[in-house]
Amino acid sequence: MLRPRCHPVPELPEIEAYLSALEARIVGATLYRVRIVSFSLLRTVDPAAESTEGREVTGVHRIGKRVAIDLDNDLHLVIHLMVAGRFKWFEEPKPVPKRGGLAAFDFSTGSLLLTEAGTKRRASLSIVTDAGMTDLDPGGLELAGATVEEFRNALLTERHTLKRALTDARYLSGIGGAFADEILHSARLSPTQMNTNLSDVEIATLFDAARSILDTWTSRRIEETGEGFPEKVTAFHPDMAVHGKFGEPCPQCGVPIQKIEAGARETNYCPGCQTSGRILADRSLSRLLKDDWPKTVEEL
Repeated sequence: MLRPRCHPVPELPEIEAYLSALEARIVGATLYRVRIVSFSLLRTVDPAAESTEGREVTGVHRIGKRVAIDLDNDLHLVIHLMVAGRFKWFEEPKPVPKRGGLAAFDFSTGSLLLTEAGTKRRASLSIVTDAGMTDLDPGGLELAGATVEEFRNALLTERHTLKRALTDARYLSGIGGAFADEILHSARLSPTQMNTNLSDVEIATLFDAARSILDTWTSRRIEETGEGFPEKVTAFHPDMAVHGKFGEPCPQCGVPIQKIEAGARETNYCPGCQTSGRILADRSLSRLLKDDWPKTVEEL
């Protein structure tokens, strides 16, 4: 089975699975110590990390794709995992590993380790008060509880392709490339279709698909974890319909899944379900192959 070229960024379902596991472990516990070993991780200066120690955890919640750990006395630890950041849970504090270790948060109930694969350090930790939380919120609409009209307004704020519009965190919250692929396949819409060209019916269909896909996969991620702690977290799953499935048959129509590559970003789609049999041009391959680039499923 072909896999995405990189580890997909944790998206809303993965973050919610982390939150479910963290809520059971740290809410009501005391944060004893914060151990930061990566110079690039901490993005704020005031309040100091030491000011969080000895505080009780009052809650955990999501801000877009960020994990927020709420402490008493108006303090919050806000962590963005970015592409390769991941959490690990231990019953007892352990040394932060030299390779890939960023920080550890030692609670009265156990220790939360933050790691990041690779050499690029993109994950971030911000320590803020209530007033500083607003600056960390991208502002995207949370689909849970939203109306189709609110979705329409968010989706159409700027003119973009559907793939880009769905993944713009300023307007829609928690959706990355992986689940955008799944949502568009479920709605039977092309990733390159312009958002401003959608009919009222198509917008409603896309809204229903987005809520259904996110709800289904959030429940699934949490159920898969059970009472354990999420491991091998990635916005890819073998049971997905199109994401990471290039060359495999579409589960709906059997046509081979196709892809568009742009830098490190990959879009997967089904020509049979989403583009009326048309093969979308890939910036690099279509330019290379020119007249030999297949334009339809039959040519492919």
